[in-house]
This record gives sequence, structure tokens and C-alpha cells, in this order.
Amino acid sequence: MKKILKKKPSLTTQIGIALLLAVLAGILLRDYAGFVNHYIRPVGTIFLNLLKFIVVPLVLFSVMAGILSMNDVSKVGKLGLRALLYFMVTTLFAVTLGLLVPSLLKGVLPRIHITTDAAAESIEVPDLSVMDQIVGMFPDNILSPVSSMAMMQVIVIALFFGIAMVHVGEKGEMARNITLSFNSVIGKILEYIMALAPIGVFCMLTPVVVENGPSVLGSYVALLLLAYVCFAIHAGLVYSSAVRLLGGLSPVKFFRGMRSAMLFAFSSDSSVATLPYTMQCAENLGVNKDIGRFVLSLGATINMDGVAIYLGVASVFIATSCGIDLTMSQYMAIAFASTVASIGTPGIPGGSLALMAMVFASAGIPVEGVAVAAGIDRIIDMGRTVMSVTGDASCAVVMQKRVGEKV
Repeated sequence: MKKILKKKPSLTTQIGIALLLAVLAGILLRDYAGFVNHYIRPVGTIFLNLLKFIVVPLVLFSVMAGILSMNDVSKVGKLGLRALLYFMVTTLFAVTLGLLVPSLLKGVLPRIHITTDAAAESIEVPDLSVMDQIVGMFPDNILSPVSSMAMMQVIVIALFFGIAMVHVGEKGEMARNITLSFNSVIGKILEYIMALAPIGVFCMLTPVVVENGPSVLGSYVALLLLAYVCFAIHAGLVYSSAVRLLGGLSPVKFFRGMRSAMLFAFSSDSSVATLPYTMQCAENLGVNKDIGRFVLSLGATINMDGVAIYLGVASVFIATSCGIDLTMSQYMAIAFASTVASIGTPGIPGGSLALMAMVFASAGIPVEGVAVAAGIDRIIDMGRTVMSVTGDASCAVVMQKRVGEKV
């Protein structure tokens, strides 16, 4: 009996309780925004800063340790290429779904009145091309990617060092031992930080509830529901089918095993900050530690299915609000721009709103609509992050089945 009473709730339970308490506190403290911003938000910021501080060394040493564990460069290349193919296919499904569902419902969607006054805040439209993305993957020095958290560049650095350590053999033994030692130390630091998750979730989410009360949700309920319905369909069809057919894992077991990472992703709205939790959940699902960390580090950087879905949904929704009937060429422009924009989202100045402006501009949709969508972007971003994190984990499960058993 004493053992039962002393048993500590699981991390998933703790995060879930923290999330519910944050919603309740946010409702009760609606009239005390100053107190929340001065005393609660800073604690959440500290926790998020701790996660961001550990993410770069975690990715850097995890990827190198993963390469060293395989001890064969050809296996690293096979794993990386298959993961990239998986991410590309799921992103195409995501973009298609994001365009298809709102287009089918176009006749019943409510319209939000948009005027040029909505463009009061200037939003810079990034000039983003495939070649820009490729060039941006390669750093011009070794320090700036670490300080700026340019995760794709960090992964490229890790790949070069990891592959070189494998190639030099015995001469690289000291570097190999140091890498593996640092990887273990970082894992321990990670445990310290993750123990603070419930407090961090509460302090990050409470200000969001205070700022985005029921009035905002009521005004944009159609766009919110549309986005979250598409998220649910994509997870239920694409991810469930992938883990069942390609990964040999029950979808129920998969989603149950991912609960703590999904809850944290929802509250933090950062797939990079959620990376430690995603790694832990993937390992609990039976994914090899080194394979999981390699695939998930890559996915947290380039796989943004949630972003791809929402860019499609928002494009059709705002176009409908403006009375624009999109042509096939405009749909194709949105699909291409959304796919390109969803790759490497964290590294783009201005965040998701700048990406949305770029997608709108490519299809001839008034950029003023971005300011309208900005009102609930933080709330939808929670769902986008959950989708991206879940997609990364589904890839790790599939890669474990297809490649991991041969490593």
C-alpha cells in the first residue's frame, strides 16, 4: 500500500495535469495579465531557454554517436536517404490534404471581412527557393550555426565529423571516445531539465490562455476547426498507416507511447524544444537509441507536416474570405511554395507568418490576410507542432523496422 501511495505519476500524467491547471489558471487570471507576464511567463521562458540550450549539443553529439554506432558510412547514407524520402512523401500528403479539405467545404465556410487596414503591421515576404534552402544547409563557419540554432547546419557539421571519425579508424579513437563521453553527459543534463517539464508547461501555457481568451476562439472558430480537423485526418490516416504497414507497430500503441511528447509539443509549440521528449518516447516504443536520435534530429529540422497542412488551409480560407476562386495553377503554386516553406521552418526570419506571406504572394492571395490569421497563429501553432513531432516519431518507428534491424 505504501509503495502505491509513493508511486510517482508518469511524465505524461504530470504534463497533462499541468496543461489542465494552466488552462484553469489562465481563465481565472484573465484580469491579472500584468501579474502573469511578470511572474509566471518568465519561469516558462527560463525552462524553454534550458531546452534550447541543450538541443544543439544534443543533436550534434547524438548524430555523431549514431554514425559511430553504425560504423559504416553506407548504412548512414541509407538511413538518411530513406528518412528524407519518408518526410517528402508525408509532406506531399500534408499539402494535398491542406488544400483538399477546405476546398471541398468552400461553400459552407464563413468569411472573415478583410480590409487593407489589416496590413498595418509590415510583414516581410521572404524570397525562398529550393536552391536557397540547399545553400543554407552548409555553414560558412563552425560557430554561427551553434549560436544561431541553425539545426540543419548543425546536422551537416555532425555528419562531416562523424563520417570522418569512422574513416580514420584507430587514429580517431580518442575523438570517438570523447564524443561518446559527451553524449552520455548531455543525456544526464537532459534528465535534469526534463524533470522540470510540468512546471515549464504550466508557466508557458498560462500566459497563452490569458492572452487568447474565448473571444478570439469564437471569432476564428471555423479556421481553427478546419486546421485541427486536417491535423487529425493526417495523423489518423498517414501516420497510423505508416506505423502499422511499414513499422509493424499498432497505431494505438504508437499514439499512446507518444502522449508525453505530444502534450509537451502542444504547450511549447516548438518541435526543436520537444526533441528530448520525442527521443525518449521513441526509445520507449522500441526504436534504437542511435537510429532514433539521428532520424528525429533530422526530422525536427526539415519535417514540418503541420506547417504544410496549415499553409494550405490558410491559403484556401483567406482566398475564400476575399472572394477569390483559386485556379489549378494557383493551387499548384500554393502546393509548391508550402512544401518549400515547410522545410527548415525554424531557420527562417519572421517565423510562420513570414512563410504564410510568401505562400500567399506566390498564389496572388492578398498578403493582408496574414495579419488576420495572426490573431490565432499561436493557438494553431500548437497543433502544427504536435503534427511535426508525431510525424518525426512515425518515421523513426518505420526506419527501425526497415533499416534498424540490419544495423
